[in-house]
Amino acid sequence: MLRVENLHFSFGPNQILKGISFDVDRGRLCGLFGPNGCGKTTLFRCCLGFLRFHSGSVFIDGQFTPKLTVKGLARLAAYVPQEHKPLFPYPVEEVVLMGRTPHLGGIFGVGRRDRMKAAAAIELLGISDIADQPYNRLSGGQRQMVLIARAIAQETKLLFLDEPTSSLDFSNQIRIWRIMRQAAERGVTIIACSHDPNHVSWFCDQVVVMDGRRVIANGSPAEVISERVLKGIYQDLCAVRKLGRANVVLPSEIADGGKTGTAEARK
Repeated sequence: MLRVENLHFSFGPNQILKGISFDVDRGRLCGLFGPNGCGKTTLFRCCLGFLRFHSGSVFIDGQFTPKLTVKGLARLAAYVPQEHKPLFPYPVEEVVLMGRTPHLGGIFGVGRRDRMKAAAAIELLGISDIADQPYNRLSGGQRQMVLIARAIAQETKLLFLDEPTSSLDFSNQIRIWRIMRQAAERGVTIIACSHDPNHVSWFCDQVVVMDGRRVIANGSPAEVISERVLKGIYQDLCAVRKLGRANVVLPSEIADGGKTGTAEARK
């Protein structure tokens, strides 16, 4: 569903993406993981045509993205940014309904099916109680839920989600990851950027790790969220331990029974 081949991008003299290559198959939930400043958001923007990459290729569902129209790309892929500053007091239900824009045509405008899709997305996200509230008066976490509902209402084959749970409490974080899991099981391909190694380890089918503005690892969570890879990014700050059927990433001092923290406290 998504193929990125040898992608390069620079802001002036500063090279941001250096030969990025990876594939994501249809119906997979892929986590994009890495430290701040490694180029994850820039990669999303290049894939979506917001930025023009200097060399390389991006294909969505077999189509070369620079040759797609804005509407054509919007029918294939939806995007949820990590931050959105609302300008106008649109009601939440109208913001979600905007996700149907790529499917509208002719003189008839918004139809019954479009409103049903928007209502279903609102129900799925559990935000029916704020559906009539002005979007620009919501908390950051509530706005994030609305944007995810809008992306789902857009009904595309591919979703790009940039830190979709960063503003949410723990309950809603798990809810969003479960919704993404369900969507992937229905055949939607999802690329979700996250700074939480546990989330990508627990919920994703595939993890692409970036550091130094390159892809340094790509594979299953069990292969990629390892002490070797994490040590390359974070030095000795964390450790990976087995808990039941899942791996859990812990601070080193907790994984080691407090020895590291005690030693550091004595310095």
